[in-house]
Amino acid sequence: MGIETRFPRYLPTKTLRALGALVLVLSAFIVSAVPANAQDSAPAIAQDSDGPSLQGVGPNGFVDVIEVNGLLDPVLVNFIDRSLDGSLDLGARAVVLQMESEGAAIDDESLTALATRIANFEIPVSVWIGPAGKGRALGGAGQLAIASSRIGMSPGSQIGDFGESVLEGAAASGPLVEPLRGGFSGEIVGYDELLQLASNDGDLPIQDAPTLLIHLLELPEFEFTVYQPGETIPNGPLVEDEPIRVPATDTRFVTLPLIDQQFHTFSSPAVAYLLFVIGLGLLVFELFTAGVGVAGVIGAGSLLAGSYGLAVLDARWWAVALLVIAFIGFAIDVQSGIQAFWSTVGSVFLVIGSIFLLGEYSIGWLPLSVGIVGVLLAMLGGMPAMVRTRFSTPTIGREWMIGEVGDVVEAVDPDGVVVFREALWRARTNRATPIAVGERARVIEVDGLLLEVTPEEGGAVDYRERRGRTSGVAEAATDS
Repeated sequence: MGIETRFPRYLPTKTLRALGALVLVLSAFIVSAVPANAQDSAPAIAQDSDGPSLQGVGPNGFVDVIEVNGLLDPVLVNFIDRSLDGSLDLGARAVVLQMESEGAAIDDESLTALATRIANFEIPVSVWIGPAGKGRALGGAGQLAIASSRIGMSPGSQIGDFGESVLEGAAASGPLVEPLRGGFSGEIVGYDELLQLASNDGDLPIQDAPTLLIHLLELPEFEFTVYQPGETIPNGPLVEDEPIRVPATDTRFVTLPLIDQQFHTFSSPAVAYLLFVIGLGLLVFELFTAGVGVAGVIGAGSLLAGSYGLAVLDARWWAVALLVIAFIGFAIDVQSGIQAFWSTVGSVFLVIGSIFLLGEYSIGWLPLSVGIVGVLLAMLGGMPAMVRTRFSTPTIGREWMIGEVGDVVEAVDPDGVVVFREALWRARTNRATPIAVGERARVIEVDGLLLEVTPEEGGAVDYRERRGRTSGVAEAATDS
C-alpha cells in the first residue's frame, strides 16, 4: 500500500475570506496606530501610575529618574514628556534621564520640541549614560543628552553620531553642544575621551559617574549627609576608613507603564522584524489547516504588532512587499507539493527583504539569521512534511469510500473539509446545494485526494445522474 503525497487543489473558502478581512483590518490598524507626532502616540496614562506614591518623602524633597531605554519612538517620547509634566507638578527638585538609546525613530519636529523643552525646563534636567558597558546616547538620543544641563558617563558608555542637528534656541547654545559638535559629523566619543574633555575644561558639565548614585550625589539639587570614620550611619554600619555620603534627598524611579512598554517593544527593530515574519508564517500555516485555529489568531496578532513596529521604524515599503511575496511563493509550492520555482523566488526575496528592510536601524545579525533560517526550515521542510502527514492517505483500495457518509467540519461551499472514519479529507460538492457544518455528506467520487460529495439527503440533482438517465432512455428508444 503506497502513500499519496499530492496536495489537494483547493483552499478552504472561509479561510480565504478571513485572510481578506485581515488585510483590511491590517491596513486600518497601520493608518490609525502610527501617530503624526509624539503627543498623540499613546493613550493618556495618569502620572501617578508611572511611579510610586510620594507618601514618605523626606524634608529634602526628591529627584526623578526617568528611564530612557531603546530607540526614541513616539511612545517613549510621549512618556518622557508626560513624566516631565509629572515631575514639575509633584515638586521634584531635579530630573535625571537614565539613557541607554542608540537613536530616534521620530520626526525632527518632535525631537526638536523635546530637546528645546529639556533645555528650557523649569527644573534642571541632566543625563546619566549607563549602566556601565551598555550606556549609549547616539543619534537623536545624543542630541537630547547635549541639550541637558549635565552629563554623567559610566565606564564603557558612548555618545555621538548625532546626525543632522535639530537643536534650536537654548538647546543649540548649551554648554555641551560646542565641545561635542563633532558628533554631528558622525564622531562617537567614548568614556575616556569625554573625561579628557572635562579634564581640559574644568567648567564643562561632564562627570565621571560609574553608577547612578554617584551622578545623583554630584547634582547641586541633591542633598546628602557625610559620615566620618568612627561614626555610625543610622540603621546602618559603622564608618571605618573613609567618609561616606548618605543621600538625604529621595529618588523616585519613573518607568514606562505596561501598555506603553508593549508598544515600545514592538518598535524595536529585531522584535518588529521577527513578529512580522512569524505572523506571515503562521498565516500561511493556517491556510493549510482545517478551520481557523490558534495559529491563525497568534499569526494575525504577530503580524499586526510587527506591522506597527515597521511603520514606526519607517521600513522600506518595497522590502516589506518582497517579504509578503516570499511567503506567497512558499504557499504556492507548499500547495503544489513540490519545492521548485516559487520556493526559489521566496527564498531569494526573503533574504533580500530581510537585509534591506530597515535603513538606519540595525536588526542585528542574530535575529536576522534566526528569521531567515527559521522561515526557510519551516517553509521548505516543516510545512511540506506537515501537509503530507495530515492529508496523505492510502492510494490502493479507496473505492470503498464511494457511498460512505461522513461529518462536515468545514462547510462544503463549494469546497470544505469532511471527516470520514476519523480522517480529514478535502471535499467538494458538485451540486448547487452547499453542505453546512454538522451535516452529513456522501462520497460519490474520489479524485486524487479530493472527494466529491453530495448531501446525505436532499439537494440538487447531480448532472451525471441526469446524463445517465437520459442516456438510458435514449438507448431504450433505439432498441425498440
